[in-house]
Amino acid sequence: MNQLQAMRVFTRVVDLGGFHLAARQLGMSAAAVTRSIGMLEAHLNIRLLNRTTRSLSLTEIGKDYLEGCREIIEKLDEMESNLMETTRDPSGTLRIAAPMTFAVSGLGELLAAYRTLHPRIDFDVTTFDTHIDMVEGGYDVCFSDGRRYASATLVSRRLTNIEDVVVASPTYLARHDTPRDPSALGGHSLLAVSDGSSRTWEFSNANGVYRVCTGRGVSASSSSMVRVAALNHIGIALLPAPLVANDLAHGTLVRVLEQFDVNGGPREISMLYSGRTNLSRKVRSFIDFTVSQYRTPNKTVALRAVA
Repeated sequence: MNQLQAMRVFTRVVDLGGFHLAARQLGMSAAAVTRSIGMLEAHLNIRLLNRTTRSLSLTEIGKDYLEGCREIIEKLDEMESNLMETTRDPSGTLRIAAPMTFAVSGLGELLAAYRTLHPRIDFDVTTFDTHIDMVEGGYDVCFSDGRRYASATLVSRRLTNIEDVVVASPTYLARHDTPRDPSALGGHSLLAVSDGSSRTWEFSNANGVYRVCTGRGVSASSSSMVRVAALNHIGIALLPAPLVANDLAHGTLVRVLEQFDVNGGPREISMLYSGRTNLSRKVRSFIDFTVSQYRTPNKTVALRAVA
């Protein structure tokens, strides 16, 4: 006898008030239902139901047994549901917003690694250089590079640090000389990202802090546009290190004023999402995967992970 199945049959018979209705709902014959109840009573050596040709009622001990059956069945169903939810492969489309800094340095590798594990997930990615409203935009996850103010309603998970670097093309520097300290930038064409923050570059070293206004040169809302301007010898740019890593490696851009910290030092790349509860499986899965990629040693990510 399958006792658990018999308990389910018994519960259904009581709930529906008859063998025939229970049999129809369970997809069994009335004889099989009757036999199941009989075997259960024989196994327990007690009568659970009082039967007449017109009515069906629980015995006193049957009432206690029914309550116990309900608790066991509900607990088992809950366990199975949780297990299925845990093992079910997430699917659907993740809407992600990311600053261009992260999009060109770490996001592609992250999405590729996640999709290898969960091939039923698709991505709808929006990149930005200026402010974006995650809640209004309906994004599941938003990455921040530390310059965008995060709403108090969002959860922020720090992932890594990123450094800004001052760069220029060798051709531009050959024409205009290489500045040796921040005060010399006043005579140069400066290429700045107009992201809504102060249009001032700040440098510091052991001797103090230096602030330089970026009024002359090129101002653009896109860091990619500023990079292109630098590659075309228009001026000196302040850009995220990952964005110009290949240019520096190939010598098409070179670093300037390396001995100074820029804008207070490295800034954080964080992951933002709405609340810690009621997240869909696909969002929770992606969040957990992303955090593990940046917090676990020996993971292959493009940006340097931090503790």
